[in-house]
Amino acid sequence: MRKVGIVMGSDSDLPIVRKATDTLKSFDIPFEVHVYSAHRTPEEARQFALHAAENGFGVIIAAAGMAAHLAGAIAANTILPVIGIPCQSSVLDGIDALLSTVQMPSGIPVATVAINGGVNAALLSAQILALEDADLARKLDEKRAKDAQAVLVKDAAIMEKL
Repeated sequence: MRKVGIVMGSDSDLPIVRKATDTLKSFDIPFEVHVYSAHRTPEEARQFALHAAENGFGVIIAAAGMAAHLAGAIAANTILPVIGIPCQSSVLDGIDALLSTVQMPSGIPVATVAINGGVNAALLSAQILALEDADLARKLDEKRAKDAQAVLVKDAAIMEKL
């Protein structure tokens, strides 16, 4: 199975990235995590992206806040799918990062999840990898069924109370 590359712009993004790594672990998906900045270490970010496919990655998650150029910088240097996680900041609550991540120019796509959406970034990565991995697809189906069952249990509990 190909692995997921996770790049965060700052180590302060770790709590958000941890949601992604915990989710990937639950599916036994291998991953690597790095701290590269689109602005402070652009060459390291570029090299990571340029060589990601040959280094066994199938998807890259890029988490960054504020200007949030990391996902775009990564996507500009690879044809692998890139999923951006806009991270919340104290200035504009993450709206700045969301807009920076989602408004990529035509030709350099970045899939974008919700602000602080580490779980969904990992699940989207798993779905992409599951296109060529039947066992992973089965695990995703099982998770969806389990999640649906949990909602139905809550529904039944509410009906009993009312």
